[in-house]
Amino acid sequence: MDGALSSWKVDMQQIVLKYPRSKEGLQRRFRWGETVVQGLLFFSGIFSIFTTIGIVYELGKEALLFFREPAVTLWAFLTGTEWQPHIEKFGILPLFGSTLMTSLIAMSIAIPLGMGVAIYMSEYASTKVRNILKPTLEMLAGIPTIVYGYFALTFMTPLLRNIFGRDTVDIYNMTSAGLVMGILILPLIASMTEDALSAVPRSLREAGYGLGGTKLEVALKIVVPAAISGISAAIIVGISRAIGETMIVVMAAGLAANLTANPFEAVTTVTVQIVTLLVGDQEFDSAKTLAAFALGLVLFVVTLGLNVVGLKVVRKYREQYD
Repeated sequence: MDGALSSWKVDMQQIVLKYPRSKEGLQRRFRWGETVVQGLLFFSGIFSIFTTIGIVYELGKEALLFFREPAVTLWAFLTGTEWQPHIEKFGILPLFGSTLMTSLIAMSIAIPLGMGVAIYMSEYASTKVRNILKPTLEMLAGIPTIVYGYFALTFMTPLLRNIFGRDTVDIYNMTSAGLVMGILILPLIASMTEDALSAVPRSLREAGYGLGGTKLEVALKIVVPAAISGISAAIIVGISRAIGETMIVVMAAGLAANLTANPFEAVTTVTVQIVTLLVGDQEFDSAKTLAAFALGLVLFVVTLGLNVVGLKVVRKYREQYD
């Protein structure tokens, strides 16, 4: 190996001595190529920033027109308990409450199961099992959400009605939608969490074993705390995915804007109402249609807040374990 490297260096020196300008030309080509790559990367970053600014501008502009309508006030919009756009009642609480409830049900399924799957793949599974299990989970994440909606309506809802009674569980209900949303989000959380656990240095595990810890104790008391930043990011992404889900909710939970804490009743969410208000030939100068942009702005602010909290958590714990 050393002989081949020495021979290559001698050949390069002879080329440079024979063609003294070739080295300068080569350096110029490298600089030009690097400049092009830097320009493309800079353009990509600027493009993403301006795309975000454009989204905020359009949502804000249309939402401002909505709040200028005579029948609409910001306070009534944020605190109202009735959502009936056809009679100009725009209270967001039924939509927002249903969105939070379905997301909470989904995360109560996705977080513990996703964490369990991730710990198993990272700490217990053999390489062969991991190579089979992880792609299978990622395939579940690629199934269209409308298929999950059919599954919720034709399997999960009848199952709940058989368990709790047909008089208790409506045909359209938030529990069915939330449970299937949790199944949808589970592969996402499991995959991201497993990546975070696998990134923990092997030396931390060996130190735990050296102190007499069992595999479970090392996993729960050393590996999971060390990977908490990546786990937090996975949970935040999962929550954002749950809040933005539409097809499962519209097929399994219905379109009724009810402000209720009963998980077996029909409800609707923010994203479903955005789709409902913008379907068909709509006039974009009516309060009913402009309300969709106000809902979109609220959804954007909530998702942005979740991402900001997630970034702060990641930075805090990443500094602790670096």
